Amino acid sequence: MPKIDDVAKKAGVSVTTVSRVLNNRGYISEETREKVYRVMKELDYQPNEMARALFRKKSNMIGLIIPDVSHPFFSEMTYHLEYYADKSGYKLLLCNSNRDVSKESKYIDMLKKNKVDAIITGSSVLDVQHYLNLNLPIVSLDREVADNIPVVSSDNEMGGRLATQLLLDKNCSQPAFLYRGIGGPHHVALLANGRAQGYEAVMQHAGLEPIHLQLDASAGDELEIQEEIIGFLEQHPAVDGIFASSDVIAAEAVQASRQAGKRIPEDMRIIGYDDVKIASLLSPRLSSIRQPIQEMAERIIGLVLQQIQGEEIASGTNLFPVQLIERETT
Repeated sequence: MPKIDDVAKKAGVSVTTVSRVLNNRGYISEETREKVYRVMKELDYQPNEMARALFRKKSNMIGLIIPDVSHPFFSEMTYHLEYYADKSGYKLLLCNSNRDVSKESKYIDMLKKNKVDAIITGSSVLDVQHYLNLNLPIVSLDREVADNIPVVSSDNEMGGRLATQLLLDKNCSQPAFLYRGIGGPHHVALLANGRAQGYEAVMQHAGLEPIHLQLDASAGDELEIQEEIIGFLEQHPAVDGIFASSDVIAAEAVQASRQAGKRIPEDMRIIGYDDVKIASLLSPRLSSIRQPIQEMAERIIGLVLQQIQGEEIASGTNLFPVQLIERETT
């Protein structure tokens, strides 16, 4: 494998000159620059990115910590984040924490060693202090971290209100709220909890008793999850509508309702949250509360770049409006 010395020797310049060309520092004539690039191509020389990062004190890498890359919402969010980061000359270093404190802590150490320029966190298990001690630009997704760390989120409470009101408007007499238990000491900081608050506010205004089902977060088998929902429906036979905190949970509720002998939407109306691609691919097609995922991703990268460039950013939450998308399940 060719080294920088080999490039310098063949190009007839010093190692320092090659380094300046690679890092675009100092005056280099166009003739010398072209010669160095030509030799690099001839030798198939690949510069050491970590060494360049140390030299420039900039890696052009952004760390992204998310709880579950297999979840459709986080998959779509990651896709758009990567697009806008790449468009701005940055690469994403993906960390899938799986909501594990130890794993997330190790990822943070890894990001520090790789000299990332900023961190985007969509996780919820580590204490805030772990992030504040990094002294790096940080943007949070759906979690309030600290007053000086910007947050990007959709209007979760309004989403909960829209979903619940739709079920009532469709003559559901007892809508229930289904969500996945996450747990952990910092779960209360998740803005997604606003979905439950919106549901409860509409139910109470209608004079109805809110009913919740917290699905077991450790249940990985689909049959186990469906049995849990079927058991819930048997215990609450009056439930004729379900607002699920995600499209994934809504899809599980569709399957469980069918197994329980309920017709959709005649006997059971179901609405999810996120409006990821699977919502329109299910049969029947799933009603959902749409988060503007692409626009949220663009804002996140924009806030990251502003901080990297030393610009002042407004504190608080960047709240995006949601949209009710009605399909065949309601």
